[in-house]
Amino acid sequence: MDMHTVVVGTSGATASDVLAVARGGARIELSAQALAALAASRAIVDALAAKPDPVYGVSTGFGALATRHISPELRAQLQRNIVRSHAAGMGPRVEREVVRALMFLRLKTVCSGRTGVRPEVARTMADVLNAGITPVVHEYGSLGCSGDLAPLSHCALTLMGEGEAEGPDGRVRPAGELLAEHGIQPVELREKEGLALLNGTDGMLGMLIMALADLDVLYKSADVTAALSLEALLGTDRVLAPDLHAIRPHPGQAASAANMLAVVRGSGLTGHHQDDAPRVQDAYSVRCAPQVAGAGRDTLAHARLVAERELASAVDNPVVLPDGRVESNGNFHGAPVAYVLDFLAVAVADLGSIAERRTDRLLDKNRSHGLPPFLADDAGVDSGLMIAQYTQAALVSELKRLAVPASADSIPSSAMQEDHVSMGWSAARKLRTAVDNLTRVIAVELYAATRAVELREELTPAPATRAVIEAVRAAGVEGPGPDRYLAPDLAAADAFVRDGRLVAAVEKVTGPLR
Repeated sequence: MDMHTVVVGTSGATASDVLAVARGGARIELSAQALAALAASRAIVDALAAKPDPVYGVSTGFGALATRHISPELRAQLQRNIVRSHAAGMGPRVEREVVRALMFLRLKTVCSGRTGVRPEVARTMADVLNAGITPVVHEYGSLGCSGDLAPLSHCALTLMGEGEAEGPDGRVRPAGELLAEHGIQPVELREKEGLALLNGTDGMLGMLIMALADLDVLYKSADVTAALSLEALLGTDRVLAPDLHAIRPHPGQAASAANMLAVVRGSGLTGHHQDDAPRVQDAYSVRCAPQVAGAGRDTLAHARLVAERELASAVDNPVVLPDGRVESNGNFHGAPVAYVLDFLAVAVADLGSIAERRTDRLLDKNRSHGLPPFLADDAGVDSGLMIAQYTQAALVSELKRLAVPASADSIPSSAMQEDHVSMGWSAARKLRTAVDNLTRVIAVELYAATRAVELREELTPAPATRAVIEAVRAAGVEGPGPDRYLAPDLAAADAFVRDGRLVAAVEKVTGPLR
């Protein structure tokens, strides 16, 4: 486990904090300021609980049942019941990193002092994360409104010592056993605490933050593979000139063009578009690569802004305000996060689509400017990369389906009290699949483009391209030759892109990409 420590205060968290806890196993500490804020807001809730007037979430039922006043002797049972009844997820388990992000972000909001949760509940949340205990959370159950209710309920259930969780050894066991083994006392929830543990956009936000981190690498990777394809197709690098992009000043476009130009700098392959079969212009999939990837980069920037705002937020209902009021609100609605999750899925689909078109062009002898059909060793006897492109096309078709927005849908719930929902959790789940598939699409283009460059034996590729070819071959991705079992090569290319080695290989030559 990473020994890095994340200190949780009252003013939100950073994306790097989320990634450190979710993916890096960082330990969590609660600041003195957070503990003081927790105690102060709890005192307000306790004072309201002692009064005869009903207060939503403190002395009433929930949702469509909010009209019932709950007597003091039933309030602990009410909080236990909301957790148990809302832990109603179904389907496959979601990934460990998603659950850790979900729990950490709920802890972040709890520590804001706006939820009325006792300090001991926050300490237990931190203890569970630090022990490497991961509640079992299921794929289905959140409508992305009133928070990610079912996923967060499964996490709260673990805090109570109920349900199932995965231990640090990866085995799923009763949560009570795991807490006992690590010396963690289950919490006994009091007024408002069950509700406060369930009412947030934490799952969709956590998945957004991780997608942004992954896409930052993938957009650089796509610039690299687009540059390799441009070289392999003997295209011109003149379309990458900074002054051309300055007259349409989208920052993402300029960054993508600069990255491509850095990769092809010093190439002996570019500029041959006027040789034996002259071209006035390269095809759109080559010439417009910076415009498409750049638009996606600008989408990432917008999504990052939304994530930063959400990270600074305290999402709960009701909330404890600094002047002592406890007010109902609608801040749990996931629309701001859901929209950008869907927007990113659109950008991902288009980036995959243009990469596939370049791959197809590399394999077509009528459009590849001298390359053998399907980059085969002995075309007809060998099929070359024909079916690798089929696989890539299947992935792109799936990306297009995943680009259909979840946030355009709404299914009313809770007897029409919750009559408009965001579906943000669903948007996040499909974006994770899209990011995973985009990695594979880029890996296929990398596989085809490196083979195509090597088949241009009479010409010298750019230094950065040579570095990529050397690194990817060392990683077990074989070069040109007779047909062989392709799946292992494609898997190795996928891993090479996925873990950032493609970008690292280029940056050793070019310096940091943008």
